[in-house]
Amino acid sequence: MLSLGGVAFLLVCVFGVFIFTGGAIGPLMSSMPMEFITIGGAAIGTFIAGNSLHDIKHTLADFKKVLKGGSFRKTDYTDLLCLLFYLVRLASTKGAMALEAHIERPEESPVFQHFPRILKNHHATAIVCDYLRMVGMNADDPHQIEDVMARELRKTLVEELHGAHTLQIMADGLPALGIVAAVLGVIKTMAHINQPPAILGEMIGEALTGTFLGVLLAYGVAAPLSTRIRGVVEEDSRYFEVIRAVLVAHLHGNAPQVSVEIGRKMVPNMYMPSFAELEESVQNLKVGA
Repeated sequence: MLSLGGVAFLLVCVFGVFIFTGGAIGPLMSSMPMEFITIGGAAIGTFIAGNSLHDIKHTLADFKKVLKGGSFRKTDYTDLLCLLFYLVRLASTKGAMALEAHIERPEESPVFQHFPRILKNHHATAIVCDYLRMVGMNADDPHQIEDVMARELRKTLVEELHGAHTLQIMADGLPALGIVAAVLGVIKTMAHINQPPAILGEMIGEALTGTFLGVLLAYGVAAPLSTRIRGVVEEDSRYFEVIRAVLVAHLHGNAPQVSVEIGRKMVPNMYMPSFAELEESVQNLKVGA
């Protein structure tokens, strides 16, 4: 919501100062709807032409991130670290095979059921289960697992950033589309060159509205929304980096407490639980085996 508030404040400042300094808002408002249709329609057309149906749906869904922000908070990271602690401790004390009942059917596992938000996140659950399953298949080289996980997380991040990338491309193109609309307005004006100066002035003003609107939409709306989506996606990606850090630390032979502490250091600072908070949560962790 903060991002939308910023856009609203921008519009108030731009149009408010224009009116306050004596600008005639009437001609601007009368010409803006058609200019908006021209520029916005062209931008939407290029967006559809340059993306698959899946990418279009993905980009539209990303607008929720502008309103909701990041998906994970301090409690989510604490729960994740507690879950990973339980699993790596179980693997350390009873062997990797002891995890089979939990990772093969996580929806039936009392451990995962204790953390319903994690269980609901199918991507996070799949990553935890898949790589612990690989460990159970003797793929326990920490360097190999770290490399495979890093490449998978990079691939996922690139895919998740597609919406932000698409919006940035649109922002880069909107000023040029505004010029297209302005040129069409100039052509229209030139066809009426025999009209009185008052009428020609109004038509030239309408033509310049296209340039104004293209630049405003590019740098005042599309680019900030792209930046916001990118920031949310990159913030959420740290959640999965925590999983990688803990599992790799476990494969390097660290104690469960040390592995979880290494993962805690990967949590974004504003959501990172303190050492004491995490220790208390781990000590209070009681789930059915």
